[in-house]
Amino acid sequence: MSDATTHLLLPYILAAQAQKHVTHNEALRLLDGLVQLSVLDRDLTAPPGSPADGDRHIVGSGATGAWAGWDLNVALWTDGAWLRLPPCAGWRAWVEDEGLLLVYDGSVWIGTTPTALQNLALLGLGTTADPANPFSAKLNAALWTAKTFAEGGTGDLFYTMNKETAGDDLGLTLQTGFVTKALMGLFGSDRFRLAVSADGNSFFDGLIVDNATGIVDQPRLPRFKGYTNYDNYVAVDTWTKIGINNTDYNDQGAFDAGNNRFVAPVAGTYLFGATLLYKINSSTNARMRGRLVLNGSTEIRGSRGEISGAHASEATALWLQTMVPLAQGDTVELQGTFRAADGYFAADHTSFWGCKIG
Repeated sequence: MSDATTHLLLPYILAAQAQKHVTHNEALRLLDGLVQLSVLDRDLTAPPGSPADGDRHIVGSGATGAWAGWDLNVALWTDGAWLRLPPCAGWRAWVEDEGLLLVYDGSVWIGTTPTALQNLALLGLGTTADPANPFSAKLNAALWTAKTFAEGGTGDLFYTMNKETAGDDLGLTLQTGFVTKALMGLFGSDRFRLAVSADGNSFFDGLIVDNATGIVDQPRLPRFKGYTNYDNYVAVDTWTKIGINNTDYNDQGAFDAGNNRFVAPVAGTYLFGATLLYKINSSTNARMRGRLVLNGSTEIRGSRGEISGAHASEATALWLQTMVPLAQGDTVELQGTFRAADGYFAADHTSFWGCKIG
């Protein structure tokens, strides 16, 4: 029969042994050093200068001094001396200065964190995952960084999301208080879409990119083209608002045909243009002039134009174009007048258009 146990090498009390308490206390001392093993560190190669009773260390490789030859063993300071505790496969130790749990595999101490997690049904980080959200994370920041070439990587980083068919949905849902405010991705097709919502129910497409052509569409961009359906009479030297009372298109309803003016739905930079077609009243001596006016009173710089040469009825046209920054609610209207003789701005071909460009 051996004098010690197989795994922890605790000494047995032999038959008819004198001073049995010595053997018993030695076994207790070993148990106290090994059970619920927690070491201060694992990188020292020489004993510290002032150890406290019960201090334990995993000895680093290349140990010297009292620890010479104890590489990777557990060193226990007890009763004023260092005690060597050779580990066996399967021992676990908590490393206090690293907050790390190690296990001895028979030759080295290794971390207990697995190197691979495969086919998990649920994974929650800081929260509880469920079948509807099998991966859930509750945190304040996340980082994805490329594995460098020096680390065996390429230095690149790609994040890939895939859907089964073109008719399926694939995208990012952006929420406030768990109410969806924006969607970005491929929804119901392979076209890229960016849509926004105020209530999480009704969505407006802000951007659509055709995957086959790369053509970009902004369905909600404020834009219009209006025209007048009657001949607008204008007296000499009298700036008069042209009755643009119909539209070919009017996205977001920004053109107010009832009041013959554009109303900016949002602040931004807008591009406007107009065509004024002359129609005779009594004399072709008339000289046509046009301009765009901000908020009913301020001529927009760069928008005024005039045809100073001879006019031909329903043939002579004046084109205007300018760009202007607008605040939400600002209005822009088309005005015209004549010098020398009165006349009309002809129906159908006198038009006014505009769009937001920035």
